[in-house]
Amino acid sequence: MLQIDLTGKRALVSGSTAGIGYAIAVRLAEAGAEVIVNGRGQVRTDEAVASIERAVPEAKLIGFAGDLGTPEGVAAIAEAHPAVDVLVNNLGIFSQSSFEETPDSEWQRFFDVNVMSGVRLTRHYLPGMVKQAWGRVVFIASESAFNIPPDMIHYGFTKTAQVAIARGLAESVAGSGVTVNSVLPGPTRTEGVLEMFAQAAAKTGQPAEKIERDFVPKHRPGSLIQRLAEPEEIANMVAYACSPLAAATSGASLRVEGGLLRHLG
Repeated sequence: MLQIDLTGKRALVSGSTAGIGYAIAVRLAEAGAEVIVNGRGQVRTDEAVASIERAVPEAKLIGFAGDLGTPEGVAAIAEAHPAVDVLVNNLGIFSQSSFEETPDSEWQRFFDVNVMSGVRLTRHYLPGMVKQAWGRVVFIASESAFNIPPDMIHYGFTKTAQVAIARGLAESVAGSGVTVNSVLPGPTRTEGVLEMFAQAAAKTGQPAEKIERDFVPKHRPGSLIQRLAEPEEIANMVAYACSPLAAATSGASLRVEGGLLRHLG
């Protein structure tokens, strides 16, 4: 049986102390990669490393605390860890806000964190991958890249940008042995999403459990799985895309959105 094997590879997963990023770090560690776990603060980063070590006793892990949504944070990790074989651009933020009430500063913040973090990290690490004729770059985008939420336009546009950047980069390294892809999760049961439900519960007086249960039928009725995805389900796709098994997959937008996108591409 073919297995995902990343033994001897070093992977960096930005924003990997919780949610989808944490699940990806776990999967890559299970596949044998040495994983750089990243969070903004030292305490959260250390806690995530310890948690992964408990889940994967044989894991090879490096913790790096730093804000990769800033040029300074990217420069620091590039100096500390000049080369990686696998880069997962997972760092991202989201919030609900009407278009009319979203200020310029918020648009800029979302662009810097969701888009420019991946641009800066890839700009540093991609040349080394091309030089060694092997590498994997994955951008964690979203189905919101195509189904732009009317109450999260400032978020959706950053996800569309990630898909475009990934495709352009894949074209730029054609034939090099390096692949670049984006992954499109749908609504996923992460800590951040559960916190959003809790905030909605506080505003409306409804139980958070009911808000969670009603979210997909009400806000994503086109879902074919009719539920939130689990972070591990997203991580499974990412682990494949990062592996030698996915050598013929590049420039793709890999869908893990529960069938929300109806187009055939």
